[in-house]
Amino acid sequence: MRHASWQGLIALLLTIAAFVSLPLFADTAARPPSDGTTAIILVLIAAAALISFLPQSPTSRATVLFIGAHGGAWMLLMSLRGNEGLAAKPFFLLIAACWLLAWRSISEIVEVRTRSRANDTALRLLVPAIFGAWILILWETATRGAGIPFVLLPPPSAIGARIVGSLPILGDDVRQTIFKAVLAGYVIGCTCGFIVAILADRVAFLRRGLLPIGNMVSALPMIGVAPIMVMWFGFDWQSKAAVVVIMTFFPMLVNTVAGLTASGPMERDLMQTYASSYWQTLLKLRLPAAMPFIFNALKINSTLALIGAIVAEFFGTPIVGMGFRISTEIGRMNVDMVWAEIAVAALAGSIFYGVVALTERAVTFWHPSIRGG
Repeated sequence: MRHASWQGLIALLLTIAAFVSLPLFADTAARPPSDGTTAIILVLIAAAALISFLPQSPTSRATVLFIGAHGGAWMLLMSLRGNEGLAAKPFFLLIAACWLLAWRSISEIVEVRTRSRANDTALRLLVPAIFGAWILILWETATRGAGIPFVLLPPPSAIGARIVGSLPILGDDVRQTIFKAVLAGYVIGCTCGFIVAILADRVAFLRRGLLPIGNMVSALPMIGVAPIMVMWFGFDWQSKAAVVVIMTFFPMLVNTVAGLTASGPMERDLMQTYASSYWQTLLKLRLPAAMPFIFNALKINSTLALIGAIVAEFFGTPIVGMGFRISTEIGRMNVDMVWAEIAVAALAGSIFYGVVALTERAVTFWHPSIRGG
């Protein structure tokens, strides 16, 4: 048992406990799984735990654990059809065992070493993918197995079905909120914040006057600013873009001003010995040194922009947009549509953030934080 892990041992004990307390569902279940199906689930989970104790490579052990964890979880979820809200204690014990095996498989995947950069990248992506998949599995198990009311928390399967069935509506909402309000406000806000930061760096009066105002504006409640912007700029996407500009301007300003002081005094003195002008020093030394700060503001603003546009749509918009859809559908108790909009917004925000992060890696490849990653 030298290769045994505590996750595997507990998973095995949970499987034994589930076996002695069968069945998986209450006696009133309409479509309980057959004895053969239940036996396959028990054997699959227990075998994966036991085989993982044997001496083998991390790749082999991770593969065995992955198959046992996800094969068992898939069969358990399939057995929920027609038995929603009737899962018994053994069902949840087996789900917990599968989760522990998946946890151990992630630990083994981290230990795998390959000679290919592409394979290393794939393994790094596999770990968060498994983690995210298990959030959905546990969510599905809790909502359907325990019978949580649909209006409180719909299962991921229902949200996915709603997304597939509402693609035209979701597409129109994404086009209105993200491709119009968010992108326009993000570009304008970040660009203006960057330009004003350069001016503030050049003019001490602006630097001393704008930064305290920036801290004050950052503390303004956006729920109060949004209706004012709607009154000023109308109900279409322009008012939402104005809210995004306000939310993204000052983070870019503050971070850029801080980044322009990141270069060391020795480097600045060296540029002076070369008789460099202010703008030559700015372009060749200070702006490159400020890039990590600038990209930090861009990443922060990528999420703030989406939040600001959606919140602003609560206070007046044409009959399209993510915020409009959320506020309207929650009033109709169509919670699956609300969660579908939330899921699409989260996906869009993650993609937006990822694009900025990849650009940062390409531009600041020399920085220790990038080289260390």
